[in-house]
Amino acid sequence: MAKQGEQVCVVKGWQEGPVIDESTLKDDLTRHFYYTLGRDKVGESQHYLYHALALTIRDRLVARCRETNQQIKQDKRRKTAYLSLEFLMGRALGNAVLNLDLDEQVSAALQEYCTSVETIEDAEHDAGLGNGGLGRLAACFLDSCASLALPVVGYGLRYEYGMFNQSIKDGNQIEQPDNWLREGHPWELSAPEHAKRVKFGGYVQSYTDKYAREHRQWISSQDVLAVPYDVPVPGYKNNIVNTLRLWKSEATDEFNLTEFNAGSYSEAVAQKNLAEQITMVLYPNDSSENGKELRLRQQYFLSSASIQDIVDQWVSQHGENFTDFADYHVFQLNDTHPSIAVAELMRILIDDYELDWDDAWQITTKTMAYTNHTLLPEALEKWSVSLFAKLLPRILEIVFEINARFLAQVAQQWPGDVEKQRALSLIEESDEPQIRMAYLAIVGSYSVNGVAALHTELLKAGLFKEFYELWPNKFNNKTNGVTPRRWLAHCNVSLSELISEKIGKDWVKEFSKISDLRRFYDDKKFHGQWQNAKRENKQRLVDLVKARCDVEFDVSMMFDVQVKRIHEYKRQLLNILHVIHLYDRIRRGDTQGIVPRCVLLGGKAAPGYYMAKKIIKLINNVAEVINKDPLAAPYLRVAFLPNYNVTAMETICPATDLSEQVSTAGKEASGTGNMKFMMNGALTIGTLDGANIEIRDAVGADNFFLFGAQAHEIDDIKSRYNPEHIIAQNSDLNNVMQLLQSGHFNLFEPCLFEDITNSIKSPHDPWLTAHDFESYVAAQKEVDKAYADQTYWTQMSILNTAASGMFSSDRTISQYSEDIWHLEPLNISETDLTTTTSHATNSLD
Repeated sequence: MAKQGEQVCVVKGWQEGPVIDESTLKDDLTRHFYYTLGRDKVGESQHYLYHALALTIRDRLVARCRETNQQIKQDKRRKTAYLSLEFLMGRALGNAVLNLDLDEQVSAALQEYCTSVETIEDAEHDAGLGNGGLGRLAACFLDSCASLALPVVGYGLRYEYGMFNQSIKDGNQIEQPDNWLREGHPWELSAPEHAKRVKFGGYVQSYTDKYAREHRQWISSQDVLAVPYDVPVPGYKNNIVNTLRLWKSEATDEFNLTEFNAGSYSEAVAQKNLAEQITMVLYPNDSSENGKELRLRQQYFLSSASIQDIVDQWVSQHGENFTDFADYHVFQLNDTHPSIAVAELMRILIDDYELDWDDAWQITTKTMAYTNHTLLPEALEKWSVSLFAKLLPRILEIVFEINARFLAQVAQQWPGDVEKQRALSLIEESDEPQIRMAYLAIVGSYSVNGVAALHTELLKAGLFKEFYELWPNKFNNKTNGVTPRRWLAHCNVSLSELISEKIGKDWVKEFSKISDLRRFYDDKKFHGQWQNAKRENKQRLVDLVKARCDVEFDVSMMFDVQVKRIHEYKRQLLNILHVIHLYDRIRRGDTQGIVPRCVLLGGKAAPGYYMAKKIIKLINNVAEVINKDPLAAPYLRVAFLPNYNVTAMETICPATDLSEQVSTAGKEASGTGNMKFMMNGALTIGTLDGANIEIRDAVGADNFFLFGAQAHEIDDIKSRYNPEHIIAQNSDLNNVMQLLQSGHFNLFEPCLFEDITNSIKSPHDPWLTAHDFESYVAAQKEVDKAYADQTYWTQMSILNTAASGMFSSDRTISQYSEDIWHLEPLNISETDLTTTTSHATNSLD
């Protein structure tokens, strides 16, 4: 981007860019394969052909992305910067081909190489930029922003290694590095000319300017370069391509030449290694102090580089006048991780551009918006004041100042209430004072939203009650959603084609039209077609489970699935207890009413999460016993799918009959897997937690299998909770516990599951596993009855898909735009694309 007064050099003869459209796709693929990559034959590996095709598609994305960015600048559009430590994008090729409407052209071009796009896709690695629901939600949101033509840029980190690749050995989770970039990432474009310097360490000193005004200066810092890599994000058939800008950390100097010449090779590159650690691995294990420090470095690195980027763009266009800055910018903070952006924007405005505090604070609090994603107090990040002082001394001063001014406001609202000030303070008083980052986000934002109706109400009534009393108008709900492009149109082709035959293709862009399927819920011919599509998808999952787990699933059985991050509150344990209960019934000959089912679980446990890893071991041990038992084979098969990721989910959710959403009520903020399964016709068994409530409301109570305590009952239950009494009174649960405690599933591993059985029996079990077991088993019996009547089940399946319209991320993003961001959609025609100016830059700016 040229600064004011500078000329932009345009390459002669390229003012309108080369011709890049559908007609040249085959030739472009050949050019990239033969010349860009220097290949002359495909060979056994599809790697180079995939890269050539990705570059061919990227050419088309870049032209649209450049035009999108030009229109935003020329029209002075208000835009949103979406800050997130995770973007779980999955594979890019299939999504780009779908959104650019290039299926036929790509298939024709690949015929020349005797292959198909499905085969080529297998050469692409899932981008290791996220861990779970938070990152996948961010990816869905970017898709919807582009598809709705909204000017939104994503900001994240370019992790060299993902969280980890998970394998299972002897039933245990084994973590291996996820080097997803080892074969390159053809979708990105580096933009080193837009690199930013991010400060760490050093100290702060005062100085007085010529007008006798005192200023603070952060000096002697150890700076790190943030180098941007831009990934284009295409909208669905609308010529809009937004940008995901990912920051890579690099040293300001490659190495210390003096140290190198002196023979101190390790010292010579020490600074380089320290800098590159910041974006080396997704979410370090923060159980150690070093892990905590690295995670804080990641959060500040993301926030500082992103805020600098937006401010620099403003200054290059408008100079150092920030009067209208808040009219054109929104920073959406995706969870607590980037909340340090509040203090960083203040630092830049005050220190770098010499605004006074009140003006800077007014700008900050008019541009920051915060999304909360958790009801677990322990998940709300806190950082020790001492760590802040060491790493971010100037930011600490600003946080202290924000807190002092805020507490003065609290004192005005509640005069003399010292306890209220202590409860609301950004600094938690303790032996090791902590900075409450969620509080910083709330104080510095003009909008605070939850992600499901229940979640938002619980935030207002519990976790952030005092803040809600102070600023009720700040709080709002935006129920999450998922993109129907990837999670139905792309991943479930057989069902998508069937839907389009019945109601037309407009549902892909306007997902509310999926409700037109209701007209066919009782159509017997349609039932058969629906069941055939499900059977086809089940066969794909059968093949995957056989390849990954060496377990034989049967397409004629019900597919019962729970795939998500392994956590005690998500209660994979409750699921496996029910599996043991079914096994116990089968072994006792009590098979009446049991519908044969294949149970699939999958998900990663955080490396330092002992109980989660123990639950994975239990699942695998139970699966091994059941799958080897010939008595169980006609009724029950169990598998744990290793290394669950986005690509695996694209095979899993179209094949699923029963979606397990069994978290303890009041613990799951929303969930998005529940929405993906629903879109693909799965029925939900679940508690009234997160978005389950809205799913049940949308589809009707008769088409949802409900069980368990409700959120408003939890505190009362806990006050008198006696799980050992529950176990003694419930013969089914007692049998299950006897099997566990007898070592039936760990014959040669004594006492292996004692911690699990003790947690179930503990009166302090926060997840109420024993309490909800009886209700869960009863709901599962209702599932069996329903599935035994395939006509009835198919009706419910169709109605679930038909009712899933409100769970599109398009709806969610429309509400963000209307209520929080206040954006105007862009409009780019084919004519605009043919007149795009190509600037001499590698970035998408």
